[in-house]
Amino acid sequence: MPFDVAAFRAEFPSLASGIAHFDGPGGTQTPARVGEAIARTLTGPLSQRGSLLESERTAEDAVRGFRAAVADLVGGVPQGVVHGRSATQLTYDVSRALAKTWGPGDEVVVSELDHDGNVRPWIQAAAAVGAEVRWLRLDPASAELDLADLDEVVNERTRLVAVTGASNLLGTKPPVARIARRAHEVGALVHVDGVHLAAHAAPDLAELGADLLVCSPYKFFGPHCAALVADPALLETLRPDKLVPSSDAVPERFELGTLPYELLAGVTAAVDVIADLAPDGTAGADGQVDRRPRLLAAYDAIHHHEVRLRRRIEEGLAGLGERVELRSRAAVRAPTLLVTFRDLDAGDVHRFLADRDVLAPAGAFYAHETARALGLPAGGLRIGVAAYTDDADVDRLLTGLEDLMSG
Repeated sequence: MPFDVAAFRAEFPSLASGIAHFDGPGGTQTPARVGEAIARTLTGPLSQRGSLLESERTAEDAVRGFRAAVADLVGGVPQGVVHGRSATQLTYDVSRALAKTWGPGDEVVVSELDHDGNVRPWIQAAAAVGAEVRWLRLDPASAELDLADLDEVVNERTRLVAVTGASNLLGTKPPVARIARRAHEVGALVHVDGVHLAAHAAPDLAELGADLLVCSPYKFFGPHCAALVADPALLETLRPDKLVPSSDAVPERFELGTLPYELLAGVTAAVDVIADLAPDGTAGADGQVDRRPRLLAAYDAIHHHEVRLRRRIEEGLAGLGERVELRSRAAVRAPTLLVTFRDLDAGDVHRFLADRDVLAPAGAFYAHETARALGLPAGGLRIGVAAYTDDADVDRLLTGLEDLMSG
């Protein structure tokens, strides 16, 4: 399927600013359609959920639409989709609920490739009940997880393995399915941080072997919120802390307070923006077009576009000489590059590029353990390609870096 980047860019009013955005890993720009869906829902008529009045139906439709859209995106079912303020919040919530079933002698496995939002909640939950923590270590030379001791780290005492679908700092996509197979062999659950993965691919719960997965719509053109997706049968076994009068149904028992209906409508619109990149599908007996195949086709086209641009950037970086080191080296990875400089602070490079309206931020971006394992506590310059990135953006980035290196 061809990908028309110019037509896609026209969906984003903010791109008229002239900024070349390479900050997608921290949050993408937002299409007009998403903002319109939010405004349309928020300005009503809108009230608490129900079926009698239009205002009630608006709220109910927003919730149902959100759950269906996220389920289509990740290959789940709507009844297993939980809204949250952020992926970190959802991970804290589910870690506390799961930890009620753990105790001394149990183990939790985390990885050095992960955002701290998929590390610290599990470490703290384990500590609270006397469980132990084991690690999947990062090989800095390859930017891959070292899985030589996987069968020893994930063992009969393991209750849960937490691992990212794609590193937000290096872009590395670890072999989640392999890790999940080992976890399931010993009866452990697998929690996947799909935040960075869902920005560049449509995750598949079954293919990944994920029992639980979190993602954040603001990384794929939506508003600032998050979703956790799991088998509803698994969610039924968890007892989160909640108010007495609030619903005990799944997934509502995990959602605290009134939902932000306008943001839910924005998430649905963002998923539809991606799906609409694909040709129209065939309607089923109910007259509805299956959105999942269209999402897969759209992400495939986006993938080829992003990989081509990533390779252009890598070639340009290689031409800058030994003063520049590309730390993103994994064989399978998202279009996200971590770069360090022999005699320059990454923050200074960020500022130099910003003066040219090129946004490539510097830091470790909450990938605390990854940066520590790399020996780069301050991180580096992160260059993130998004679907709306075009060749002109890449030209400006590389020209800016060339000017800095030759200055």
